[in-house]
Amino acid sequence: MVARTTDGTVLAVAPCYLKSHSRGEYVFDGGWAEAYERAGGSYYPKLQVAVPFTPATGRRLLVRAGPLADAVGRAVAGGLVELCGLVGASGVHVTFATEPEFRLLGGLGYLQRTDQQFHWENQGFASFDEFLGALAARKRKTIRRERHDALANGISVHWLTGNDLTEQVWDAFFEFYMETGSRKWGRPYLTRTFYSLVGETMRDRIVLVMAKRAGRWIAGAINFIGSRTLFGRHWGAIEHHPFLHFELCYYQAIDFAIAHKLPRVEAGAQGEHKISRGYMPTTTYSAHYIADPALRRAIADYLVRERAYVAAAGAELATLAPFRKDFVVDPE
Repeated sequence: MVARTTDGTVLAVAPCYLKSHSRGEYVFDGGWAEAYERAGGSYYPKLQVAVPFTPATGRRLLVRAGPLADAVGRAVAGGLVELCGLVGASGVHVTFATEPEFRLLGGLGYLQRTDQQFHWENQGFASFDEFLGALAARKRKTIRRERHDALANGISVHWLTGNDLTEQVWDAFFEFYMETGSRKWGRPYLTRTFYSLVGETMRDRIVLVMAKRAGRWIAGAINFIGSRTLFGRHWGAIEHHPFLHFELCYYQAIDFAIAHKLPRVEAGAQGEHKISRGYMPTTTYSAHYIADPALRRAIADYLVRERAYVAAAGAELATLAPFRKDFVVDPE
């Protein structure tokens, strides 16, 4: 969706996707879809306003700054509702939005949903060892042991980006994705062509953290490089070694962020085990317009309870922070 002035100047853009499923979104609405369809409704298609295939937070209503920004943002939110009706969608789902967008949309009648991710915040660390120095001694010792054990079987780790991302590398990574995705998710949905396309169009914004043993690639994790954040997406492996998942997905991401002075690592959705590795609970936001009044009322009632649970769980998880008691974490 694009909002323009009468002379054609673009004031705002809201990229949308008309979807016939909910895979790859990580704001889980499968239960909503099943309930609505049991009641005789059609949940799909739906309009998704998000970055496809990755649970990355960021602006979703791309409004030009200026005195009209608030009014334009409200107009875009209303336009999405109109578009929903025009294309016969059951609703509009603005996922992993910023908190100000969450507040704006909530004030306009969108249902508000919160969830939890685990983000690593760079406190100006000069090295991984300096980061470890901020942790309690027991946590520091555990991480050092895990990193050592992950590479104990002759495994080396490589950061591949830009021209390093050859079709042969993507072949290997796709094999990892299919192997691990089939076991974890049942039906992987990204295609081999997807990786070639992102490699062609975004190669300088991607870093593959790849593990090699005995001359062949055995595992890897894909990350997207933002202006201030490293976004972890998914990983896969064809050999299984203790702690290799933690090394490629969490510790190497921290190493990369420190080396490139990135303030944050968002290591994907879910995973309370990330807390002991320095990734702290962070609230994420989404907003949902549901066209059917009956479905909207049912979901609104559910979300009241869910938001309370997410807030309570986040407060409890924050008490498990691995940092020394005298270390002050700056939330930026």
